[in-house]
Amino acid sequence: MSQSPQPFAATPAAQLEALFRDIAATRMQGIPILNPALQVEAIGFQQWDGPQGRLWAGVLLTPWFMNLLLLPAEADSLPAVPPTGETVIALPGDALPFMAGHEAALGDYRLCSLFSPVMQFADQDSARATALEVLRLLFPAPQAAAPDLSRRRLFGLGR
Repeated sequence: MSQSPQPFAATPAAQLEALFRDIAATRMQGIPILNPALQVEAIGFQQWDGPQGRLWAGVLLTPWFMNLLLLPAEADSLPAVPPTGETVIALPGDALPFMAGHEAALGDYRLCSLFSPVMQFADQDSARATALEVLRLLFPAPQAAAPDLSRRRLFGLGR
């Protein structure tokens, strides 16, 4: 199995965008499934403590797909993918199937297809809004602990 050259210490967004812009201009040039209203954009990448260690999680939007990506932030943090081709990873908001991905300039990553192709999006803003909503649902903000409003606590009689 191939490895990432090293974990991403900082957000992989710029590297993803550069790589997939190059892919759009070369390997995908002239393919009829491209949505001309969309551009390559890495959206909402944040660190997340996955099942095996810290990962970068976010959405990669291209003119041909929208995928949820997981990239290593620590050595050996990518979940293994069995020979069947996918593994289910429990995210804070839901458990989703991920496949192995690899690009020589990027290394190994995990991907979950959200939309492919992406013809249903009229423009970049609507696609970005969808990606942000997916991330909000899958990685909800931590909730503050509710205050203890029991009568005993209110009157200082204990916890």
